[in-house]
Amino acid sequence: MPSVKVYKQTGVEAGSIELDDSVFAAEYNEALIHQVVVAQRNNARQGTKCTLTRTEVRGGGIKPWRQKGTGRARQGSIRAPQWAGGGVVFAPKPRDFSQKVNKQARRAAICSALSEKLRADELKVVEEIKIEPKTKQMAKVLGDLKLDKRVLIVVTEADGAVVRAAGNIPGVSTLACNQINVYDLVANGKCVMTVDAVKKIEEAYKA
Repeated sequence: MPSVKVYKQTGVEAGSIELDDSVFAAEYNEALIHQVVVAQRNNARQGTKCTLTRTEVRGGGIKPWRQKGTGRARQGSIRAPQWAGGGVVFAPKPRDFSQKVNKQARRAAICSALSEKLRADELKVVEEIKIEPKTKQMAKVLGDLKLDKRVLIVVTEADGAVVRAAGNIPGVSTLACNQINVYDLVANGKCVMTVDAVKKIEEAYKA
């Protein structure tokens, strides 16, 4: 079983805990992680953009001038794409970008990403984070833990003060342990988890 050091929120080492092999010692599968991240990003797309083609733009039913004899180029409608206010060629229409990812594949990708965080020494476990919902206190905790770049803080659902305190700090993201996903793990450099969050993740994802 892999083990990881546990720190207090002041940065002082407070012991260590053993982690579940199936969650934090999984093989790194870059192709699967990439597939799940692409699907997750596509699923976040609204796909609601829409513009009008020449058949949908109002007006333009009459030929603007006669075919021959004017010296000008022949035109059939003032709503053709080359006219200002005309339709759009190959106009984008609402569409569904969503991609399905099997539950087992998503679970395996999360375990693979968590395991890689541990191997790369980018996972830091703290006993708990007890602060008031104030940015200054959250900044002090990050400073004590020596975290100054893109950080993902994973807490339990009850730690609303942490989420509020970190909301105004650039580069810091917060996530409840039941919302953990591959994209946020990959997009952030360091990952900070409370002991309670680690236990809940192991309960949810262990084989």
